[in-house]
Amino acid sequence: MEIRFNMQKIYFQNLLKNINFTILKKLFFILSVSYFSFYFFKNFDQISLNISFARNRNYLFFSFLFCILSIFFNALAWKSIVVWFGRTKTKKSLVSFYVLTNILKYVPGGIWHFFERYNFLKDISNPQVAFYSTLVEPYFMLCSSFFLASIGIINSPFYFLLLIPLVFLNRRLIYIILQRLETLKGKTISALKINNGKYRFEERIKIISFFPARAFLIEILFVLSKFIGFIICFYVVNLDNQYSIFYLLVIFCLSWAIGLIVPAAPGGVGVFEACFLFFIDKNIPQNIILLVLIYFRLISTSADLFLGLPFLLRKFLKRI
Repeated sequence: MEIRFNMQKIYFQNLLKNINFTILKKLFFILSVSYFSFYFFKNFDQISLNISFARNRNYLFFSFLFCILSIFFNALAWKSIVVWFGRTKTKKSLVSFYVLTNILKYVPGGIWHFFERYNFLKDISNPQVAFYSTLVEPYFMLCSSFFLASIGIINSPFYFLLLIPLVFLNRRLIYIILQRLETLKGKTISALKINNGKYRFEERIKIISFFPARAFLIEILFVLSKFIGFIICFYVVNLDNQYSIFYLLVIFCLSWAIGLIVPAAPGGVGVFEACFLFFIDKNIPQNIILLVLIYFRLISTSADLFLGLPFLLRKFLKRI
């Protein structure tokens, strides 16, 4: 029985190695953009960007502020992850560097923000702490978004399914997650050129507690801030309050999580919007949802540009 189990395990491992995840991710990205574009042009005559800015400028400004706040929460969560992995003292500010480099997620390739953060952290720590803390951060975001989505479907049979990723977020099982992330992030691994054997992990990573409660809670605040920025856009476009906020929270978190795990999409652009349209179906008029998604994408991208522009300018001036 054990021999059969080992053979099946080897078979599935070989199967995963033979799957070209890069092509699959790019294909999913293209299909998502095509799906969004189809509904956009289908409802083009019903979409009007002419909302009253005089009446709604304060609401849009608050949406922008919450998107800014979400980036800082994300940075604080990354710092907490680094601390959880055993790096407790740093002279340089991890938070400010994270905020400045967040804009690089929009650069084609989808790895350059990881690359910059790895190099920054490697100089003040060791390559293993830098590598694993950077690699695992998206998993924290995934767990927090699924946890929030589960709140909206607490009476659904899918409730426990959304909590499964959270079960692995502990000192005992986190290495299993890191192994899987290494498989999916092969492009990042090859770019960073890290010797990532298990003995190195155990030798150089000193996880300080069983569960990363602080980092996880801050990631929840990150997702909630993003959602508040989105919901403000939603009520600016649609003044009708008949839609359940928990329903919108579930759709938002699931769509955002899928956009997160498809690195071919810079910043989740196209994938988040297509997934939101797919999940919402016809429960809300498509022209309203399309308009909300457009405004939210413009505001959230503007927040990234606002905070990351100094970093890009400094990089550009160094090359001149």
